[in-house]
Amino acid sequence: MDEKKALVVFQDKKIRRIWHNGEWHFSVVDVVAALTDSPSPRQYWGVLKGREIQLLTFCLQLKLLSTDGKYYSTDCASTKNMFRIIQSIPSPKAEPFKQWLAQVGYERVQEIENPELAQKRMKEIYQAKGYSNDWIEKRVRGIAIRDELTDEWKKRGVQEEKEFAILTAEISKATFGMTPSEYQKFKGLKKENLRDHMNDLELIFTMLGEASTTKIARGKNTLGFTENKEAAIIGGKIAGNARKQVELESGDSVTSSENFLHYSEKDVRKKIMTKNYK
Repeated sequence: MDEKKALVVFQDKKIRRIWHNGEWHFSVVDVVAALTDSPSPRQYWGVLKGREIQLLTFCLQLKLLSTDGKYYSTDCASTKNMFRIIQSIPSPKAEPFKQWLAQVGYERVQEIENPELAQKRMKEIYQAKGYSNDWIEKRVRGIAIRDELTDEWKKRGVQEEKEFAILTAEISKATFGMTPSEYQKFKGLKKENLRDHMNDLELIFTMLGEASTTKIARGKNTLGFTENKEAAIIGGKIAGNARKQVELESGDSVTSSENFLHYSEKDVRKKIMTKNYK
């Protein structure tokens, strides 16, 4: 599950949310659908915000995943501002929804104050998917190593998003001989998170490449994109050489086209939502 985006459920109604500027923002149209049971929630929201212009001041345009698999700019509101919007929607579900919203919005605050809660919830999700505890420990450790690397890049003048993606691709290329997008195709994936479909050794060498890059960046005191790109290539080569040595001695490839698509996302969501959002 993407840690910045998530799908939550209120009384069988799916509500999209996204982590933005340190707090959850929820899709207003989805909330309208949950509260009103309107057959045209988008039209309902359009009429409402046209009648009460001030409601627009509570919203941000953020990109959310639509049913067609694409991302579109969508009216979203933080927990606090969503409370204000709800006041303008006559619905018997308003009060229970407010209680649910407070719980769901507060979860992330709890996780910030106590990071162990975030790890616990993450592990529960992977367990529900059917991953082994050994694999889960590696995946969680890999996330921590990745976060340490991106924090280091930020300190060293690397711009987020595009440059992060380029540097990550350089590490992956040097480690596995494939960029992340090429690796996804190799595993038969589309929009799925590549690392959620890596086996133990693939995760280990991914961690080695990224941890090596962090150490090299610190040791060389790299600044800016170009110098950090050089460090990324070196870090990836360290992991790549180690991978080749393992393959040479074992006679078997580390990279695998296998994935975990056989796990049912529908069943996983049902398990998690039943437990957390009754």
